[in-house]
Amino acid sequence: MSTIPTKEEMYKAFEERHGKELQNKLLHTTVAICGLGGLGSNISVALTRLGVGKLIIIDFDKVDISNLHRQQYKASQVGMEKAVALKENLKEISPYIDVEPIVAKIDATNMDDLLSKADIVCEAFDNPQNKAMLVNYVLENMPDKYLVAASGMAGMDSVNMIKTRKIGKRFYLCGDGVNEVGKADGLFSTRVMACAAHEAHMVLRIISENFDV
Repeated sequence: MSTIPTKEEMYKAFEERHGKELQNKLLHTTVAICGLGGLGSNISVALTRLGVGKLIIIDFDKVDISNLHRQQYKASQVGMEKAVALKENLKEISPYIDVEPIVAKIDATNMDDLLSKADIVCEAFDNPQNKAMLVNYVLENMPDKYLVAASGMAGMDSVNMIKTRKIGKRFYLCGDGVNEVGKADGLFSTRVMACAAHEAHMVLRIISENFDV
């Protein structure tokens, strides 16, 4: 029978892997993940395993059977709201992380309220128009926040095409910049997870004050 580690045991293990100074920074950072599909759910899992202190996870949608091939949900969660289901899964990984699930569709009317507490914002939408809306709003109205976004992770091209680029002082873009959803043949967990890992790792670099790619 397994035993869940205590909070002290878990964070000691984080410190042993990451170093006390970096883990303290991780613990005092809040990251908002906008969209909890293939990108957002995988970003959330990676940041949870890193020991980030708080995640704000936002999506209006419910888990569908078509999501299971690339998103961090279980077959038993089909029909659940993604934000609620993902919090459940993240808490299984790291019981002491602070997760704020928000079931909402992000737009210009609620973005300030939803993202105000975040230090770093991760864009993880499938829809290009929604991507552009979020990126433009954050860059124009939230100059104190770092933004990590994605462009191009669909299809079967090599994962080595997926890169992280620094677009502005506080704006990073991950992906191949070519194979957008709907413009390439299919979405596969391997490429989607690779792009999500780029986003999560850039969040780690920002937290550790390594701002170059």
